[in-house]
Amino acid sequence: MTDLIETLVENREMVQPNHANMLDTAHGGNVMKWMDEVGAMSAMRFSGETCITARVDRMNFERPISVGDTAYITAYVYDAGTSSVRVRIITEREDLRTREREKTTESFFVYVAIDDDGAPTTVPKLTVSTEEGERLRTEALEREADGR
Repeated sequence: MTDLIETLVENREMVQPNHANMLDTAHGGNVMKWMDEVGAMSAMRFSGETCITARVDRMNFERPISVGDTAYITAYVYDAGTSSVRVRIITEREDLRTREREKTTESFFVYVAIDDDGAPTTVPKLTVSTEEGERLRTEALEREADGR
């Protein structure tokens, strides 16, 4: 599986009181953890290997996610090196009753594929075979370059 669209992973986490800070919104560390997990799933779908986090670029928390809302997390691979996999990860606040969503956090993570001995191993070349995949890849590269 090497096509960008096939790396798309979406997941939801219900923000419970134990995930919250003193303002009754999701603690940033929990949001980052959820993003890292979904990003790793995307990297592993792409590479067919175990992937570990190597780098996290900027992580701006643009708006809070309240207790009772969900963190809707989307991740996809937009580029790959020899053993590294670059993943765009977006978190949105979602009200399940109204289905309203708004972006809260975005970041770009780099994962490294490892073999059974924990050593870096090669990953396949990324292909983009759909217009939607090309749009996602272009958007990720532009946003990463802009530092957003």
